[in-house]
Amino acid sequence: MKRFKAIWLLLLLLIPTFLLSGCESVTTRANTQDTWSRIERRKKVIVGLDDSFVPMGFRQKNGKLVGYDVDLARAVFKQYGIKVDFQPIDWSMKETELKNGTIDLLWNGYSVNPSRLKKVAFSRDYLANRQVLVTLKKSHINNLNDMTGKSLGVQTGSTGDTVLNSKPKLLKDKIKNKQAIMYDTFPNAFIDLNANRIQGILMDEVYANYYVKHQKNSSAYRVYKTKELPVEYFGVGMRKGDKTLKRKVNAGLNRLQKNGQLEKINEKWFGTKSSFLGPYNN
Repeated sequence: MKRFKAIWLLLLLLIPTFLLSGCESVTTRANTQDTWSRIERRKKVIVGLDDSFVPMGFRQKNGKLVGYDVDLARAVFKQYGIKVDFQPIDWSMKETELKNGTIDLLWNGYSVNPSRLKKVAFSRDYLANRQVLVTLKKSHINNLNDMTGKSLGVQTGSTGDTVLNSKPKLLKDKIKNKQAIMYDTFPNAFIDLNANRIQGILMDEVYANYYVKHQKNSSAYRVYKTKELPVEYFGVGMRKGDKTLKRKVNAGLNRLQKNGQLEKINEKWFGTKSSFLGPYNN
């Protein structure tokens, strides 16, 4: 009996070591392995996305996946004869999905910021964005201070979530219980906003403008932006080990800029003729 207890105790002590070793090997592989040859061989790259994020990647009523990032990703990989397979994921688990290899890229209005740069590699920036506060006009919330004591909605794992916690004086310290209501998707947050269960949503400007514009009662909403909420830039996220994939994505974006396709995609989704590409990241 004593021998059995000793063996069981030893196993209990060793299990955390095995688990830690497994985690370290997954992280090491993600940071060192270049998977371009595998992608090229199977002629397919897997992009992780939240398929309710308008206008970057979302489902039409017939179920078809469309969006700015969908068009852009397909245009980049068409140059290499590679098909893009879009995989809906839990956005709060996006970096884990990437590290584990279930997806190859995060290409879905994915903002570049210091905390994410520690976890993933980024392409060049390809679109400017900022966080905005969306409210109903009838609530008479005209600025961030007016959210004092009110309920705020935020998507889990979003840039809004990061901004809320990294700059608490802007909104977190003002809102009810100093705690936001967390949502898996923005459409669910809008349902609660319309029902007055929350009084504001902190979210991406590109999403807010597109969503509000396409509502029958679009005039009922206020999209409030301020210099207090930082400008950010979207990039394509990938594992740090995928150096060849990063070069291929950047080269593809550069060609789209030069041949005018980037401008056409911007005009299609945003009505602007921008062909912006930012500096190279990490």
